[in-house]
Amino acid sequence: MPKPEKHLFVCTQARPDGHPRGSCQNKGCAAIAEEFWYQLQERNLFGRIQLTNTACIGPCGVGPNVLVYPDGVMYSGIAKGDVGAIIEQHLLGGTPVDSLLAPADMWS
Repeated sequence: MPKPEKHLFVCTQARPDGHPRGSCQNKGCAAIAEEFWYQLQERNLFGRIQLTNTACIGPCGVGPNVLVYPDGVMYSGIAKGDVGAIIEQHLLGGTPVDSLLAPADMWS
């Protein structure tokens, strides 16, 4: 298997309803992970782009969260409909989707 150009980590953290931190699972992350899988498959990008479901990767209150490596770019609050833009503009085009970026103060 060749080394992938990009690695996507989709947070699928589950916590009980009412947990103070919330969770990406309660915000629809499963549909987002499935959409990434489907679109990567449709575009024949497996091998170039690695997709991994992961536990908590950060700001639960603004999830669902997706982290792109090696770029170090975090997307937050994304919806299933945002997946195509992330693939086209960022993963293939090299430019992050500014409107979907995690809040800058999250990294402080």
